[in-house]
Amino acid sequence: MIKILLKYSENRFSSGSRKVIHYFRPTTTPTVPTTSSPTPTSQLFAICTRHFSSDILRALSSSPLLTRAPREEGILSTMALAYTSAISTKSLLQPHSDSATAFVGAAPQLRSVIPAGGRPRLITAVHAADPAKNPTVTEKPSPATTVLSPATARPGKWTLDSWKSKKALQLPEYPNKDDLESVLHTIENFPPIVFAGEARNLEERLGEAALGRAFLLQGGDCAESFKEFNANNIRDTFRVLLQMSAVLMFGSQMPVIKVGRMAGQFAKPRSDNLEEKDGVKLPSYRGDNINGDAFDEKSRIPDPHRMIRAYCQSAATLNLLRAFATGGYAAMQRITQWNLDFTEHSEQGDRYKELAHRVDEALGFMSASGLTVDHPIMTTTEFWTSHECLLLPYEQSLTRKDSTSGLYYDCSAHMLWVGERTRQLDGAHVEFLRGIANPLGIKVSDKMDPNQLVKLIEILNPENKPGRITIITRMGAENMRVKLPHLIRAVRGAGQIVTWVSDPMHGNTIKAPCGLKTRPFDAILAEVRAFFDVHEQEGSHPGGVHLEMTGQNVTECIGGSRTVTFDDLSSRYHTHCDPRLNASQSLELAFIVAERLRKRRIATKRPQLVSLPSLGL
Repeated sequence: MIKILLKYSENRFSSGSRKVIHYFRPTTTPTVPTTSSPTPTSQLFAICTRHFSSDILRALSSSPLLTRAPREEGILSTMALAYTSAISTKSLLQPHSDSATAFVGAAPQLRSVIPAGGRPRLITAVHAADPAKNPTVTEKPSPATTVLSPATARPGKWTLDSWKSKKALQLPEYPNKDDLESVLHTIENFPPIVFAGEARNLEERLGEAALGRAFLLQGGDCAESFKEFNANNIRDTFRVLLQMSAVLMFGSQMPVIKVGRMAGQFAKPRSDNLEEKDGVKLPSYRGDNINGDAFDEKSRIPDPHRMIRAYCQSAATLNLLRAFATGGYAAMQRITQWNLDFTEHSEQGDRYKELAHRVDEALGFMSASGLTVDHPIMTTTEFWTSHECLLLPYEQSLTRKDSTSGLYYDCSAHMLWVGERTRQLDGAHVEFLRGIANPLGIKVSDKMDPNQLVKLIEILNPENKPGRITIITRMGAENMRVKLPHLIRAVRGAGQIVTWVSDPMHGNTIKAPCGLKTRPFDAILAEVRAFFDVHEQEGSHPGGVHLEMTGQNVTECIGGSRTVTFDDLSSRYHTHCDPRLNASQSLELAFIVAERLRKRRIATKRPQLVSLPSLGL
């Protein structure tokens, strides 16, 4: 057992005096656990976190003396990150150097928090917000090319098509293989929809959310459709997300990361391969990029040419979203103009108008004080896209090698997630995702075993990069209170850094008396509250919400302040798959979450006396 002696002493520096904690090695050299040691890092982590306060762990992780002990540095850095909300990802920037000079202009280096085989690996943090620093990717990689990506790890070397050697669930059977190959070859020659540098920026933002310094708002359609593709629908959903982010930002006083389930969210996993109506059985509808939703034999045959149409619609959607995000529509000065017509006279619309006027007054004060409100940070916003990584042939065709980093990115979206039905450790979807460098989400239900989750995270993020993994929980309020604490403890015990996000939609789907699927707003709200309660209890960070929602005035989820009843469902039930929150319900939920974040912010600002614990090692 490592013995650690701590003492406080005063050290004088040229800039003044400050109190530091010194780390002393015992006279006898301690045995440091290695990968073959009977005392693994996770056990040492658990032991130390029981005896050290978060302040001590932070001080230990930043002590200059730890540069001489790289293994201990990795362990203590992990403890400090997982145990406290006060540390920023900026503190992961390599703070110590044996050299007396700094290399000015060099890309900042991030240390992997968990060391692999001795000295921690270095991760280069590339910042490329400028399109000029995001050169269009190099030529399409050959499937036989071995890729040394950030997730190329123990399961064997990753190649672009290594997923084909694994069992692939939820993939359609195309009747004409030659036609499929022709379409995939065409898509391989298409330009990327997103750029690698944008995905890296999103990963950096999500790293802040993992540490409690930002909040993720992820929302959009359950499944995008070809029929409802028009500029107004895109604009209205984007506008509601802007409203929600303004409400959340005002309450939390934190940056809100806006990620749409847009520009690619077509394919949907199904629980049954067949759908039955009036005694007739046909293949299930799997999304507009695979087959049609009309209940006839021809529509339900998988058609590879639908992938080309999905690509074109995704590119057009993102083009419009970029214009909205950077062309002045998202300017904070327009906050009073974001209300949708049908929410204008609702309770949520009135609350939003009150908040918008307060922000508008603050902007007026800034302008009168001589502070510019025309800076790009006030007139533009960052917006990213995401979808479920389901249709692997399509995803492979849009995977490109980034010319600036040499890593492989799935350029169909900035962020992808693996679903509840396709997250098998030895499955094709996990195999594909471990080789791409995009930020990844993992959908988790109450069926997830804590040890399996730890193993899955290790496969997808062996270097433990902050922002790489987002855990999206979907399990219902009661299951959330019972199951989530065990998942949090297992992940924290393994020293893994993740962003915890609540998906309160999928665990609360019921069938209405009329036969339509719906979701009660009260059940959705109960799961969100349970999510915050558990994180408060466990001392971890509630990092965001993941919602199926729309800017349209639909009646698909019952409840809310403008009560939608079972009888109202059929009046404006437009979804092609699962029920979505309408704009009013989405905004109502945002106000409730913002209030919870506000209370959390106030509670964490209260002064707390920290006593030095007894070292009972």
